[in-house]
Amino acid sequence: MNLMELLVIQQPKNEEINILNVAIDNIGLNELLSKLRNGGVVFTPNIDHLVKLQKDQEFYNVYQQADYRVCDSQLLLLASRFLGTPLKEKVSGSDLFPAFCKFYAKTEDVKIFLLGGKEGAAEAAQQKINQEVGSQIIVDSYCPPMGFEHDPEECAKIIEIINQSGASVLAVGVGAPKQEKWIAQHKDQLSNQIKTFFAIGATIDFEAGITSRAPDWVSRAGLEWLYRLLAEPKRLWKRYLLDDPVFFFLIVLQKLNLYSKSS
Repeated sequence: MNLMELLVIQQPKNEEINILNVAIDNIGLNELLSKLRNGGVVFTPNIDHLVKLQKDQEFYNVYQQADYRVCDSQLLLLASRFLGTPLKEKVSGSDLFPAFCKFYAKTEDVKIFLLGGKEGAAEAAQQKINQEVGSQIIVDSYCPPMGFEHDPEECAKIIEIINQSGASVLAVGVGAPKQEKWIAQHKDQLSNQIKTFFAIGATIDFEAGITSRAPDWVSRAGLEWLYRLLAEPKRLWKRYLLDDPVFFFLIVLQKLNLYSKSS
């Protein structure tokens, strides 16, 4: 065994905080950006993810394949404190991705492909990000049609476009659990040059300016969900008003040592 192999073995694993049977990396934004020099699959769990993970076994299995799972919600951060195992900070996908673009803007071998967003959003985000960071870090983009994940021909076309782009980073923003499942299903068909994978939800729309983000003070207050609900009530009412409230009940069960994944 050589020295490099020994150092890799002895390198400490990230501290993980278990919330509702999901291991979340207790890592800050700057530390994560540095670690991503070596690539990795990055998922950003929030309350909606954790609720879906209780019932969707395929989604849960895919989640276990991620190299990094980082806190995407102020409410999740507060829940970790309530449980007595506090996470260091919120690292939402919509903060992480633009920070990644700025951090690696002058790194020649970091080239990003954007997949997702509403119609026209990926191309608009590509142009805007490249202008803001002062480099062509986003090399290509594509907005897939609705239901693309069930169309083998469309998926093959997307894979070909990505592979031909020369990208080393793939950022997928088509919503959970679709984006995480698509990455897991097609990762091995993508070029070996692609080392980093992001599942980033609505971030492409945010970066394009098509969908507005909540102000910082709203996010810090844990009310980003309300801001988004008021902005897109028709699309999000069921998620925020019917599906996600069970999270708080499950957190109380975990606090009382009564939680199990089948709860």
